[in-house]
Order: sequence, then structure tokens, then C-alpha cells
Amino acid sequence: MQSRGPVAGMTALLVLCGGAAGAQETSAPKSSQSAAQEASKDGAPVALTLKRAIELALENSKEIQVAKIQASVADRTAQITKSQFMPSLYAGSGAGYTYGIPETPGGRAPSIFNVSYTEQIFNEPLRGQAKETEEQSKAQKIALEETKNSVITRTAMAYLELGKVRHSLELLRKEQESAEKILQVTQDRQGEGYELPVEVTKAQLRKAQVIQRILQLEGREDELEVFLRYQFGFSEAQPIEVMPEELPGEAEQAGDNLVAMAMTHNAGLQLAASDVRAKEFRLKGERRGYFPTVELVGIYSLLGKFNNYSQFFRTFQRNNLNAGIDVRVPIFSAPTKAAIGMARINLEAAQVNLLNKKTELTADVRQKTRRVRERDAAKEVARLELQLAQQSVAVFQSQFAEGKLNLREVEKARLEENEKWMAYLDANFQKQQAQLELLKTAGQLDKVWQ
Repeated sequence: MQSRGPVAGMTALLVLCGGAAGAQETSAPKSSQSAAQEASKDGAPVALTLKRAIELALENSKEIQVAKIQASVADRTAQITKSQFMPSLYAGSGAGYTYGIPETPGGRAPSIFNVSYTEQIFNEPLRGQAKETEEQSKAQKIALEETKNSVITRTAMAYLELGKVRHSLELLRKEQESAEKILQVTQDRQGEGYELPVEVTKAQLRKAQVIQRILQLEGREDELEVFLRYQFGFSEAQPIEVMPEELPGEAEQAGDNLVAMAMTHNAGLQLAASDVRAKEFRLKGERRGYFPTVELVGIYSLLGKFNNYSQFFRTFQRNNLNAGIDVRVPIFSAPTKAAIGMARINLEAAQVNLLNKKTELTADVRQKTRRVRERDAAKEVARLELQLAQQSVAVFQSQFAEGKLNLREVEKARLEENEKWMAYLDANFQKQQAQLELLKTAGQLDKVWQ
């Protein structure tokens, strides 16, 4: 097949993607170095694979850093509630004027120095709250994983789209050259009286449309580069090179398999299940609010004579120690009944939410599985249309060499080929988007970069 160098290079990429010929996608570097080494000081482009791009994003993402802080806050909150079942020792001192019976606002006798000890032994409502906050802490770790999945998805999509945009720009710049040749030939023929002015206007419009699309894609390329540099922690001026990559075949699995995976690994479903467990702990604790509460207590006080103890008590002792168990038995507790009702309603809401999540997730996985297959079929159609356009260019070039066609017809065929290339790149990217969305829903995004 006779073809120009650019056509041959594009044909090579088509083979690897779908079957027509193939080597362009394998021409990229095989490995990348660390981020510090990759970010060159002289402004040379950094070549990144998809795997390396995701690794850099996970290392530098501000969203992940915030999610980690939120997980740490949840851990500390759980520890605060749990700490009430651990020993607490306090020491204090103070001095004040006493007139009448010596006492403090807290009901204890005024003392020069005191030490108090408390520890919850049996308090089921408080224990239920502790287990609830502990489960919420675990849920925050699931939310952290969900944040990582979001970072992976956005980074992968931006990386793949940047590759598509750059390839499309290459095609459009070649299309601009063809449009300029067609315009020149049409103007010459119009000057010779062989073409109407409307044909010149059409050629001018086609060139203007190509330039407009180039400007639009250049703007999108800049947006994607800015986003990726921010994700990677690179400087604003650091050029980035990406390479064409295909996603793993896990997204091609049957819908039933992916539904089963999603039921186990989907972060949203795990969060809903964790919320149900937390509400169950809270309801169990509140229901036991009618049980007695037991607390270990102790206090040591060093008293002073200047507080008039001798005037109101028969004997005075400077050193005093009290220790024992404080048991409280609820006879009638309206707050406990209200707390049980609130905990029951919260649990019912969480259970309904979990059931809805399962139903929605099953439908979502099946829908996204079908979408991947549809996008794959569209990609195959686009590939065949491209292959047909390339074959037409070869025929037109042969006829041009034999003098049967003019240059304008050949350039029009090349424009058509470029359009089919653009359609193929769009179809391939749409399939990759559908794959990423399906893998995220099924909890299998780790397959993208392992």
C-alpha cells in the first residue's frame, strides 16, 4: 500500500489496537524512574506509564492526605469514648474562705490537696457508644480507600484522555495541511474558471473548522496537563509524556462475576454495611440502659484546720481516704426510653439504605457491563471504518500516480481518513472510560495499576 510516512505510522497503531497493522503503541519507554528523578531540572519531558502515573498521584494527592487526617480524627474520637472504661486519676488543690459548714460547689469538703480516681466498670449505653464510634472509625478507613479509588479513576482518565488528545492534535495538524492544499487547488481552479466561488468558500470553511478544533484540543491538552502535574506534584512548567495503553481485561468479565465482586469490594456498599453495624451497637447499648451502672471511685483529701471543721464536726482528721464502688440502678428513666427509640429509627434507616445500595449496585454493575460491551462494539466499527478509509487512500494514491485523479481528490480522501482516525480514538477512549467506571464500581481498580 502506497502511503505517506504519517499514514504508515497511524496504520501501525491501528494494528495493536484492533487488528489492521501494528507497532506504534510499543514505541514508548518501558520503565520510569522515581518522581524526583523524573522531574528534570532542564525542562525535558517526563515519560510516564499509566502505572507510574497512578503511583505518583497516590503519593501526592491532597485529597488522600485530607482523608487520612479524617481517619485519624475518627480514631481519636473512638479512643475518647473508649477511655472512659480505663482508669482516670486526677489531682487538685485550692484554698478559700469558709463561713459556716465547710463545703465546695461540687459537694466535697474543701481540701489543701486531693486525688480522685474513677473507672467505668459496667455502663452499657456508654459501651454501645464506644463500639459505635469504633465502627465509625473503621468506616472512615473505608472512606479513605474510596478516596484512593476516586484519585485512581480521575488520574487514569486524565492520562488516557491526554494521550488521545495529543494523538488527535497530530491528526488535525496533518488535516490542516490537507485542507490548505485543497484550498489552494480550489482557488487555482476557480481562477481558471473551473470552480464556482462557493467551492472556495467550502474549502475555506473546512480549513477554519480544522483550526477551531485544533484550538479547542490545545485548550483541553493544557487543562489535562495542569491537572496531572498537580496530581503528580510536578512543577507548573514540567512537560509530561504519556503513551497509549490498554486497560486490563477484568472489565470484560461476565456481569454475574462482577456483581459478586462488587458485593464484596464496593466501597459504598461497605460503608453502608458498616453504618448498619454501628447503629446495631448503639441500639444494643441503649436497650441495656435499664441495667445498673457500676463505677470504681476513690478520693484522698488533705484537709486544713483553717476551714472551721472543728466547729461542726466532733473529730478532725487531716488525711482522709474513701474508695469503693458506685452503683446506680435506674428505677424510671425517660431519657433511656427516648434514646432507645432514636437508636431504633437510626438502625432502620441504615438497614433500608443498605438494602437500596445492594439493589442499585447490582443494576449499576450490569448496566456498566453492557456499556463496556457497547463501547467495544463501537470501537470495532470505528476500527473497520478507519481501515476502509486507509484502503481508499491507497487506491486514490495509486490512481493519482497514474494520472486518473487530481491532488484535491487525494487530499479529500486523506481528510476522510483523519476523520475516521479521530472517530476511532474517541471510540477507544469511551471504551476505556466505561472500563474504568465498571472497575471502580466492582471494587477492582487495583487491577489497573498492579
